[in-house]
Amino acid sequence: MAFFANLKNKFPISKAVSKGVNKAKANPKVAKGLSVGGAAYRKVAMMKLGTPILVLACLSMITLPMPPLLLDMLFSFNISLSMVVLLVAIYAKRPLDFGSFPTVLLLTTILRLALNVASTRVILLHGQDGSAAAGKVIEAFGNVVMGGSYTVGIIVFTILVIINFVVVTKGAGRISEVSARFTLDAMPGKQMAIDADLNAGLINQEQAKQRRAEVTREADFYGSMDGASKFVKGDAIAGILILFINLIGGIIIGTVQHDMSFSQSATVYTLLSIGDGLVAQIPALLLSIAAAIIVTRQNNTEKEMSQQVVGELFAEPKTMYIVALVLFVMGIVPGMPALAFLSMAALSAGIGFLLKKKKELDKQKQEALAAMPVEQPPIEQRELSWDDVSEVDVIGLEVGYRLIPMVDKNQGGELLSRVKGVRKKLSQELGFLIPPVHIRDNLDLGPNYYRITLMGVTFGEAEIQLDRDLAINPGQVFGKINGIDTKDPAFGLDAVWILKQDNDKALGLGYTVVDSATVIATHLSQILSNNCASLIGQEEVQNILDIVARTQPKLVNGLVPGVVNLGLLTMILQNLLNETVPIRDMRTILETLVEYAPKSQDPEVLTAACRIGLRRLILQDIVGGDNLIPVITLAPDLEKVLHKSLETGGANGIGIEPGLADRMQRSLYEATQNQELSGEPAILLTSGILRSTLSRFVKNTIPGLRVLSYQEIPDDKQIKIVYVVGNNDTQHQKLH
Repeated sequence: MAFFANLKNKFPISKAVSKGVNKAKANPKVAKGLSVGGAAYRKVAMMKLGTPILVLACLSMITLPMPPLLLDMLFSFNISLSMVVLLVAIYAKRPLDFGSFPTVLLLTTILRLALNVASTRVILLHGQDGSAAAGKVIEAFGNVVMGGSYTVGIIVFTILVIINFVVVTKGAGRISEVSARFTLDAMPGKQMAIDADLNAGLINQEQAKQRRAEVTREADFYGSMDGASKFVKGDAIAGILILFINLIGGIIIGTVQHDMSFSQSATVYTLLSIGDGLVAQIPALLLSIAAAIIVTRQNNTEKEMSQQVVGELFAEPKTMYIVALVLFVMGIVPGMPALAFLSMAALSAGIGFLLKKKKELDKQKQEALAAMPVEQPPIEQRELSWDDVSEVDVIGLEVGYRLIPMVDKNQGGELLSRVKGVRKKLSQELGFLIPPVHIRDNLDLGPNYYRITLMGVTFGEAEIQLDRDLAINPGQVFGKINGIDTKDPAFGLDAVWILKQDNDKALGLGYTVVDSATVIATHLSQILSNNCASLIGQEEVQNILDIVARTQPKLVNGLVPGVVNLGLLTMILQNLLNETVPIRDMRTILETLVEYAPKSQDPEVLTAACRIGLRRLILQDIVGGDNLIPVITLAPDLEKVLHKSLETGGANGIGIEPGLADRMQRSLYEATQNQELSGEPAILLTSGILRSTLSRFVKNTIPGLRVLSYQEIPDDKQIKIVYVVGNNDTQHQKLH
């Protein structure tokens, strides 16, 4: 005690603990909290030690002698545990709700085998003392099943083993094997589906992580069940061997060592062996049934097994009427037990009658609810107002009546979630919130048609096949597939509407296969990307400024509206988006305007300055992180002509004769095609004066060509001139 007292004085932690204990004694609430915490700690400790204690107990039962009373208690515990496992398997809504079942199956099998070994030792050592030598449980099971006949006892035990081993265990093992193989084969497809939903914006990172963990848990569970079914199979074989060992060994020991007659020895040891085998086989049969239920369950999280089975068995009253008729016919056949068959026929007919009444009542309730008049508010005659003028939708999607199920979640429609994913993806890429898409049906459209509008103007329209998938030819396929020939509405590629069962064949031939909802979502994404400048207005720009002002208030307040008004800033951002430049980096844009706006209020000049400030972001979107940039340039003589033409002006913004403009356009188109075929980006590098004009010149005719100025190339990047477009022979010259 003195040692502990010195230890307490030396260490301040001990003093703090002692002080806390004293406070707990003084304060009942604190004392209660410490008591609850201690109880919780003891509970967790017992849970952690439960499995090791069970394993050690099994080893003790195998090696140490067990008194009959303890054997009775352990056999009762084993039967109770098996019933608990069976009931948990029945009430689980899906297999993964009982994910620890393979481990439980292993532990219960070890416990049962350990009890078999312990009871075998007692039977062989003390069987000469009578039928109660191994406990009351074994004696009772032996007397009830045998009924005074050894043959009956052995036959009943054999039947139980056959039911367990041949019927239940073999079937459950086969299902476990097939489920494990199919689950493992489906894992890559499930992982790809999760990645596709994540990329489309349908789920977030946390949801994707949870779904991946769920897929892994499912594969681990069915793989474990495939192996756990072998435990039950081996346990059944062990039960047969232990029975014959007890029977034969007991008769030999009784007649040789204890001078018992053969009939007396056979009576005692047969009773003990049969009782011991039954006490082990009944829990084994319960666990086999539990394993079979688990592996045959569907992943239905809404209903328990009993609800699902009853709901499906008694769904139609006519089924019970047919059963009642068959039983009635069998009951009136001479020689048949009429009471049994006719009573069951009456019961089946009664159940069918009750089911029919219930079905009719449910139908009447639905009809009554549907026919119930909906109280409409009285229509008041009022003067027209601005509320009667409908606004034009910024983004509209109209569908024909056959495509309505695509936008109805109750009918499994996925179009709403796909459109939401498109908006989220474009908003992150461009740097501003894409307005909501107003989806409605339009009876003026064809039944399978849809239409995409911006500001009330139609930008895209196409026909789709709701019950088919679209197989798109990416440029090289290895065969032709049967279907309805069409064009991909988003990019104009050759495509075929195919049956859903031909998806694998189309993928094998090199086609890209997408469903109808993805076709519409891709078309919408392509239209919004090409016309993103028209989606941003002063309201959206003000929202962007409000967000930037949260972190950089001085930058925003010093620029708008003192230096640049909201209208001019909106025009600059629209110019950038019109040239496919994202506006995510608003800090750089605003700082550039702070520097250049006091010198000029020309939106073209300020847009060019912002492009120079964003030059690294622009190049990253085009070439990634490459330091060597392949470019197409104009011949010096051609640039001089264009400079003079720009000073002169003209119908196309460049005052050159149409023939030269057409030849130059064809040369740029050919150069762009060659760059795309070689896997490199197409970049036209020119002077800052010509950049915006040439960008408008090629925007709609050569969409893959990006026009940059010399000032937009960072100093640490190198250029490689791959084509020079001349003005004499109107053909581009490739540099080697």
